[in-house]
Amino acid sequence: MTADLAQIRRIQRPHPRLVKLYLLAALLGSVSTCGLGLPVALIALIPLLIRYNTLRYRFDDNGVGVSWGWLFRSESYLTYGKIQDIHLNRGLLERWLGLGTVEVQTASGNAGAEISFIGLTEFDAVRDFLYSRMRRGKGLPAEGAAAPAKGPAGAPDEALAVLSEIRDEVAALRRQLQSVRDAAPMGPGPGSSRRGNPSGGGSQP
Repeated sequence: MTADLAQIRRIQRPHPRLVKLYLLAALLGSVSTCGLGLPVALIALIPLLIRYNTLRYRFDDNGVGVSWGWLFRSESYLTYGKIQDIHLNRGLLERWLGLGTVEVQTASGNAGAEISFIGLTEFDAVRDFLYSRMRRGKGLPAEGAAAPAKGPAGAPDEALAVLSEIRDEVAALRRQLQSVRDAAPMGPGPGSSRRGNPSGGGSQP
């Protein structure tokens, strides 16, 4: 069942396990370089930690947004009608930590995602919610929604109307064919006279 807006709106920040993900990625990167890349990895952690502490998610009635930054605040916002595709990405470390990233793309032609919700534990609920709102924004029924109600009882639908017309046309053709048969002249009856002998001989006295 798709989560409602009230449930999704409570998701305003990434989960704290995202910090563990950053630390593990930095340690693995330093191990791959025999410890030589550890200082660089630690320095690279600084902007990631700043991003984590300032990262905010926004879900409202019209769209979704992401904002981050202290000195230079960045913000991205998309209405549901502009969403073109939604992806759920979970790397090895993310699966181990129970995290996931939901990426939102538009039809702008950019290869990357317009908005990424990283460090989510409710990634399935967020993906299903965005997918449902995306379809609603495009005027499509939500997946699993009930079929629209039919018209008044007794009103024939289009298929039934076509079948009724075909039935009436066949009946009219049968009546026309029968009238033609009735109007056709009858063949010679049993009391009609015979023609003369083709050999030229007269009839017997």
